[in-house]
Amino acid sequence: MPKASPSLLPKTFRDWFAGRGWTPRAHQLDLLAKAKEGRSVLLVAPTGAGKTLAGFLPSLVELADRAGGKGKSKQKSQEKQGLHTLYISPLKALATDIARNLERPVAEMGLPIRIETRTGDTPSHKRARQIERPPDILLTTPEQLALLLAHPEAREFFQNLRRVVLDELHSLVTSKRGDLLSLGLARLMTLAPEAAAVGLSATVREPDELRRYLAGQLSANSLPLAGRDKGWGSESRSSAGHPANANAGTAPKSVERSPRRTPPTPGPSPQGGGEMPMADLVVAEGGAQPDIRMLELEERLPLAGHTASLSMPAIYELIRAHKTTLVFVNTRLQAEYTFQELWRLNDDGLAIALHHGSLDVAQRRRVEEAMAAGKLKAVVCTATLDLGIDWGDVDLVVNVGAPKGASRIMQRIGRSNHRMDEPSEAYLVPANRFEILECRAALDAVHEAAQDTPDARIGALDVLCQHILGMACAEPFRLEELYEEVRSAAPYAQLTWEDFEACVAFVATGGYALRAYERFAKIVRGQDGLWRVRDAKVAQQYRLNVGTIVESSMIKVRLGRSMRSRPGTVLPRGRILGEIEEYFAETLTPGDTFLFAGEVLRFEGIAEDEVLATRAGAGTDPMIPSYEGGKFPLSTFLAARVRAILADPFEWDRLPPQMTEWLLQQRRRSVVPGPRDLLVETFPRGNRFYMTCFPFEGRLAHQTLGMLLTRRLERARIKPLGFVANDYGIAVYASGDIAAKAARDAGFLDELFSEDMLGDDLEDWLAESALMKRTFRQCAVIAGLIERRFPGEKKTGRQVTISTDLVYDVLRKHEPDHVLLRAARADAATGLLDVRRLGMMLERIRGRIIHKPLDRVSPLSVSVMLEIGRERVYSDDADEILAEAEAALLDEALA
Repeated sequence: MPKASPSLLPKTFRDWFAGRGWTPRAHQLDLLAKAKEGRSVLLVAPTGAGKTLAGFLPSLVELADRAGGKGKSKQKSQEKQGLHTLYISPLKALATDIARNLERPVAEMGLPIRIETRTGDTPSHKRARQIERPPDILLTTPEQLALLLAHPEAREFFQNLRRVVLDELHSLVTSKRGDLLSLGLARLMTLAPEAAAVGLSATVREPDELRRYLAGQLSANSLPLAGRDKGWGSESRSSAGHPANANAGTAPKSVERSPRRTPPTPGPSPQGGGEMPMADLVVAEGGAQPDIRMLELEERLPLAGHTASLSMPAIYELIRAHKTTLVFVNTRLQAEYTFQELWRLNDDGLAIALHHGSLDVAQRRRVEEAMAAGKLKAVVCTATLDLGIDWGDVDLVVNVGAPKGASRIMQRIGRSNHRMDEPSEAYLVPANRFEILECRAALDAVHEAAQDTPDARIGALDVLCQHILGMACAEPFRLEELYEEVRSAAPYAQLTWEDFEACVAFVATGGYALRAYERFAKIVRGQDGLWRVRDAKVAQQYRLNVGTIVESSMIKVRLGRSMRSRPGTVLPRGRILGEIEEYFAETLTPGDTFLFAGEVLRFEGIAEDEVLATRAGAGTDPMIPSYEGGKFPLSTFLAARVRAILADPFEWDRLPPQMTEWLLQQRRRSVVPGPRDLLVETFPRGNRFYMTCFPFEGRLAHQTLGMLLTRRLERARIKPLGFVANDYGIAVYASGDIAAKAARDAGFLDELFSEDMLGDDLEDWLAESALMKRTFRQCAVIAGLIERRFPGEKKTGRQVTISTDLVYDVLRKHEPDHVLLRAARADAATGLLDVRRLGMMLERIRGRIIHKPLDRVSPLSVSVMLEIGRERVYSDDADEILAEAEAALLDEALA
């Protein structure tokens, strides 16, 4: 399209840009032009390119025009027009930061525009006032959007909405939060047919997938509404409306036995065979190449472990040499350890802070405000600060540990020198030798600007169940109309009528096996054919339990005070430090120490649903909380690159000498596998026999593979004793001689690793596995089968577990095709068990297994062998024990 003219900007805006020494960028003007045409658009722009301002600029211009002049009458008229722009962020902190940055140009230009945020931290009285008097621009999260759409006044609240801005869209669409948001977006387009969507993203592998997400998809038999053919992509000019008022709703078979009409029939594509509608695409050109390198030490890195303890002095020196540094880690556990280690080295008294999701919200806000004010030298953080926060003083990013994904590391790098024309500076800090390979692969990907964001999702059924209840809370609905609206959401474009019926039946009765229990009946069908929420109590329960993030049940940590007059007595008089997993707290006994909020704490007990802790004495060795959340698997994209580097000796020249030496030792003792091969090594050690293999497919897929391998080895009478796995390989140990079995039976290993293990073996294991129950538990909570929160109280994790486990057993026995069991199996395929990725690996290695029987452990196998018996405790002693074990194994391997 031709370049947009700066004349699109009103004089007030042109003067504001000029006063700051800025010139509007081409992509900012392009979004203005798209807005004037009423089009939805995806903007792909590098960090620091002003994409957030670009997303809001059309709204600011339109609102300034809407205000017209000054005076009370104009202001009252503007208020009556209601909400104009809705901004949705994946993070509460990002919404707050954007609001702060947006208020500055509004104030400097004197625009009569009211901007407010609405997150889980917003007081209830302010939320109520926002419904009565909507701001011009509301910044919120996917969960709050779901709550707003479920409000009885949602139709009136959103009727004048003109724009929806979705920030960091690439991070929203890859999870169930993205499914919920897509359903919310579909509902918004029904309530506000003239609204357009704007997606903002810095890292995109397949822009068209995001363009379809923004545009919405039509079913084959949809009837477009008049005037709804604008606002959608110029490359696909199909209308994007929703069906006109349908006839009386039909009931699911399991709810209503009366005959029903023929349901809407999805076509082969949402357009009945034509192209799917897409939003327009604007790509910001330019941007400086990042300055990113790997931190190399003279000391040899260990073959296992994730503390990066050897690198802490070098990281501290980097912090000293720069203005402000963000130190990213992959888990909260690593964040606590890294922060503690940097403080031990902090003889200069540098202002170093800690930021992760379990810390109290007030502490997180203090860190964010201090960072924005330029008062901090460094922040140790997790994914909570991955996205969008605009801190111009950050001039260095340090990523401790392997990045796990190319797109993730590019996102993190962008936090440094948050300006388009200045290069971001970053260091990757591998914690062990395998991570050197991963860091090398990530550096190559950044240089090539390669992306590895996941493929587009198929919408989850448990999320749909939650959404159906939310829509009933808002207003009565007809079944066919809601079905068409749901299918206009890209993840649900291919949803069948049968699956939709099953979801409605679940919300209405709980399903066939649970229909006798009234508490599972949440919506009812009236004589008018409309479905509505059963009563106000159900609506209240929905509001308390909305959302798709199901983390481990958390318990607050309160700092206690010891009574001098009564030694041994501790009172809960101190402040709340944050939250830890409930299951972890239950494993502690009084006197145990743990590291949290940057301090070594002594566990004193649990009082009134809070952990009571005191500060431990100096030099106390802590036991660190092991957080479930925040562990990223190695991406498929990086895994393939790691295998390619490993297989090509010419690539070894680009690796540190210690890595090259290790690979040469492996080649002398055994084999270095090709990029599509699976190396299987067998060897005796002590009174056991070991088998190691190296698929390089990530810890989740490897854990599932290990479980299935041990079942098959048990059937072969090898008597497996257990297995361990990391991101790169697996080690199985047994009483029987695996190598001898492979020597006697030439096809044993091919059969052991055959793809049919994903059939009956997987089903049998899932039937017995606690992991499947855990996956079902998450689906049950999201769908509303089990509610965790009640007015004034909250179920403990133990109560939720007991409830869902009982229901799981009932459904498996009496209704094995229940919609939530199907949702749990779908989650298992791509989530906790990563079955889909395991299947791809088994297909890749078919006929390419290299078996190397050895008399002792190989250099490559040492890394995974160190996982056996390894304690999940981060301390000096643990590092020494691990180092001693590694030295002994390496001596054995190289003897």
